[in-house]
Amino acid sequence: MDQDMFMTRYQRQMQLPEVGRDGQAKLARAHVLVVGAGGLGSPVLHYLAGAGVGSLTIVDPDCVEESNLHRQPLFETKDIGAFKAKRARDQLLARNPYIVVQSIAEALTPDNAESLVADSDIVVDAADSFAVSYILSDQCLAQKKPMISASVLGQAGYAGGFCGGAPSLRAVFPDLPTQAANCATAGVLGPVVGMIGAMQAQMVLAVLLGQSPSPLGQVVRMDARNLSFSSFSFLGAAEPSAAWPFLGREGVRCDDLVFDLRGEGEAPEMIVTQAQRRQIDGLAGANFHDGQRLVLACQTGLRAWRGAKQLQAQGHKNLALMAACAC
Repeated sequence: MDQDMFMTRYQRQMQLPEVGRDGQAKLARAHVLVVGAGGLGSPVLHYLAGAGVGSLTIVDPDCVEESNLHRQPLFETKDIGAFKAKRARDQLLARNPYIVVQSIAEALTPDNAESLVADSDIVVDAADSFAVSYILSDQCLAQKKPMISASVLGQAGYAGGFCGGAPSLRAVFPDLPTQAANCATAGVLGPVVGMIGAMQAQMVLAVLLGQSPSPLGQVVRMDARNLSFSSFSFLGAAEPSAAWPFLGREGVRCDDLVFDLRGEGEAPEMIVTQAQRRQIDGLAGANFHDGQRLVLACQTGLRAWRGAKQLQAQGHKNLALMAACAC
């Protein structure tokens, strides 16, 4: 991009002392991994591309549905049925042809997360999946990469900065919820998702620009129904002493005992060939030798998590989880 175009496109933000020419150059050199191109990912991607972040990688396996359109402004009616990652790439390049955008129309899994995180400077967790959020957090913690994560339900949500020198998602949320709720089951208002997604984008830019105070180690909560915001620091939070990893299919060993907790009607095929079908209430009678790793699998990871807690209470320690949505 020539200097005149550079100044014209970004001059409003370059007037800020926090940005300037040096800050804009930092943004142009940055590579951001955005996992999820839906309600949160749409505003994140829009604002990061608009700000001139030089390289964006979008990971999302889903296709555009009509029910997405009220809260995902990157897409139009004509996009229904197309891969979100690919249509998002087209839209971003139409808005800013001077950046690089890679689209990956696949799920984020434990098998591909390591390389995707390694190639990025900062990670945005905009996925609607507990398993994906924990997989990303585990990788970011191991690789010392910052992660900006968010969640929205109904008219409330939060955004926070994890890892990269701050505690991980597991340090703040060591337990999964007892029941899964998402936008499809609990509903959501579009502006709420937009505001939280915009907050994620602001946090990403703050980290890339080295602003102080850093959003890392901070959570901002919003209750749109009551028009209230609050925040807290978790810089002193300790990492859990034991954390059950989420595995991909490539991470399952031949000597693992794998229990698929999904019913046959829910999943006719096992998550891996060596798996046995088992219900949570039948885990107490599981027959496995000391030291053998027991892997619990379900669709989202929630049932597997509950089953692991039962087994942990019985003294079992060598446990791992699988979520079909992240395999």
